[in-house]
Amino acid sequence: MEMIFFDGWTSLARTLVIGVVAYIGLVFLLRASGKRTLSKMNAFDFVVTIALGSTLATVLLNRSVPLTDGFAAIALLVAMQFVVTWLSVRVGWLRRFVTGEPQLLFYRGAFLPGPMRSCRVTEAEIRAAIRASGRLDLSQVGAVVFETDASFSIIESADAASQSSLADVKR
Repeated sequence: MEMIFFDGWTSLARTLVIGVVAYIGLVFLLRASGKRTLSKMNAFDFVVTIALGSTLATVLLNRSVPLTDGFAAIALLVAMQFVVTWLSVRVGWLRRFVTGEPQLLFYRGAFLPGPMRSCRVTEAEIRAAIRASGRLDLSQVGAVVFETDASFSIIESADAASQSSLADVKR
């Protein structure tokens, strides 16, 4: 009969040792891969993070997965993330595919219902973001952009006229 609560000291020691070593290895690989890996998450970053967590959990708890195989899997995920982000900086269509595009939700005093619907954002959420930026009056806001990491960028009215910061925003 399989033990549910305690499977022996050997199993517990293995989990603790593998956990410490795998954790240190993961931190090392993430630090070596650069700040992009640890940035605010878009959908691609979220998937990589979930995959890393799942791999770490498998290495920790599955006795049939050796530590070296776990390190290889983690290193592969980090390397793939590095390659895709390196390429996405250089290849526009890949960047748009991987990270999406920022979306204009409010422009010069008007909410934009179509983009709001496609982003599943309500007027209340936009108003809350505007308040959080310290603005009271909607006339102070030239634009609200829904960024690829699901954050809101609030652009003042005077800034919206030049549109320079809105050049890559989907309208």
